[in-house]
Amino acid sequence: MAHFVIMGCGRVGVSLAHTLDESGHTVAIIDQDDRAFRRLRGSFGGRKVTGVGFDRDTLKNADIENAYAFAAVSSGDNSNILATRVAREIFHVPHVVARIYDPGRAEIYQRLGIPTVAAVRWSADQVLRRILPEQSINGDFRETSGRLILGELTLHDGWLGRSLADIEAASGIRVAYLTRFGEGMLPTSETSYQEGDIVHAMMKTSATDEIGRILAKKPVEESE
Repeated sequence: MAHFVIMGCGRVGVSLAHTLDESGHTVAIIDQDDRAFRRLRGSFGGRKVTGVGFDRDTLKNADIENAYAFAAVSSGDNSNILATRVAREIFHVPHVVARIYDPGRAEIYQRLGIPTVAAVRWSADQVLRRILPEQSINGDFRETSGRLILGELTLHDGWLGRSLADIEAASGIRVAYLTRFGEGMLPTSETSYQEGDIVHAMMKTSATDEIGRILAKKPVEESE
C-alpha cells in the first residue's frame, strides 16, 4: 500500500480521500479551513492537516516526503499549480496532478509537463487515473463485443526514451495516439515515449490489470 497526500477537502478531495482510504492506502488531506474536514466520514482513518497546501512545513506534516502521489484539488488554480510544483520539484513526489478550472491555463501547464485535470463532474475519477497507475484501467471506449478497450495509460519513468514499438511488444497493447504538450498526435514507427506524454492505447479488456502492472514498473533489461 502507498501513501497519498491530497490538497483540498472539497467534493473531489473528499471523494479521493474516501476511495484511497477504503482501498487500504494511507492518506493525508490538507485544507486551510479545519471545518472542511467535517465532510469526511467518521470512519475515515487518514490524517487531517490544517494549513496551506504549498507550505513546506504543512506538506511535511502530511508526510509528503514518503508520498507516492500528490493531488492538488482545491478551488484555486494558482494554489493547485504552486503546490504541485513544490511537491514534485522540492519533495520529488513521483506522481502529481493539479485540478485546473481555466482550460487555457491547463494547456499551458500541460506543456510544462504538469499533469492537469479539468474541473468537471468526473474529475475525481480522472485524478485517480493519474495517481494510481496500477489500478484497473478505465477505458474511454469499448468496442461492441466488449473484448477491446481504448484506455489512457501511465508508464514508469524507466520507459522514457523507449520506442512505442518496444512498449507495445512488452505489454501487448496497440498505441492509438499520444497527447503531447496538450495536443493529440499520431505516432510513427520512430516515435518514442517522452516525459509528459499521455499514452492512449487499445488493449484486451481481460488483460488490463496485467498491462497496468507491466507498465507501472521499469522495463526488464535484456540479458547480454
